[in-house]
Amino acid sequence: MSGFVEKPEPLEVPGLVHLHTGKVRDLYQNEAGDLVMVASDRISAFDWVLPTEIPDKGRTLTQLSLWWFDQLADLVPNHVLSTELPPGAPDDWAGRTLICKSLQMVPVECVARGYLTGSGLVEYDEARTVCGLALPEGLVDGSELPAPIFTPATKAAVGDHDENVSYEEVARQVGAETAAQLRQTTLAVYGRARDIARDRGIILADTKFEFGFEGETLVLADEVLTPDSSRFWPADVWEPGHAQPSFDKQYVRDWLISAESGWDRKSEQPPPALPPHVVEATRAKYIEAYERLTGASWS
Repeated sequence: MSGFVEKPEPLEVPGLVHLHTGKVRDLYQNEAGDLVMVASDRISAFDWVLPTEIPDKGRTLTQLSLWWFDQLADLVPNHVLSTELPPGAPDDWAGRTLICKSLQMVPVECVARGYLTGSGLVEYDEARTVCGLALPEGLVDGSELPAPIFTPATKAAVGDHDENVSYEEVARQVGAETAAQLRQTTLAVYGRARDIARDRGIILADTKFEFGFEGETLVLADEVLTPDSSRFWPADVWEPGHAQPSFDKQYVRDWLISAESGWDRKSEQPPPALPPHVVEATRAKYIEAYERLTGASWS
């Protein structure tokens, strides 16, 4: 069992139709048929959406995504139409709301990996492969790969694991031409973002993208290159052979599996509320990632 500890009731806004509540975002449709995407302060870990929110997280994710969309505009178009608040929307939606094109979404999580960690490390240790791609001997947790690889996954419902799949399976599901376009675009975007992050003292270990089609045009959607969808490591302390410190919710995961939390991950019991020191430290990680990447001060 997993999912929301307590699924939030969607806010009713005149002129908007609620479509979906995800782990972090609430999705609406306006009268013009555009999507209204609102990033909440919710945080998830181990397939649970936790009962404690992280202040400013929704704004951080949204503002960082907008910055990245600008950096990537010459490589791939994105789905953002406007950042204006819809009429009647609450004031606290400001800074965390995007009006977006309604796309024909591709049901694939497009993952790029430049370093070995996470589920890729688990598979590598068993078979010397990641998503069926053969890798050389001698790699360890945190090793840089010989070249970035495209390791897609199927999208899961809230509370379920995304499942790594082979490139051949993606081609079977969406067609060879679309699969090739997804791989090429994913690796091109990763390469650009990796270089930008590296110039700012951050290693982009891996990341995931979502794409949709507007007619025949592939469009970058959802959020992009945030601490929720990416592993960011400080470059100055990178040392392969163990887990790396990171600018993401790893601090939350570490606390949940610590003796202090008292939570048994293997049980069906929902995780406990986060204590204030974990909330503040996690908020600080998100803001530091924003400031180091964009060069702007958070306010």
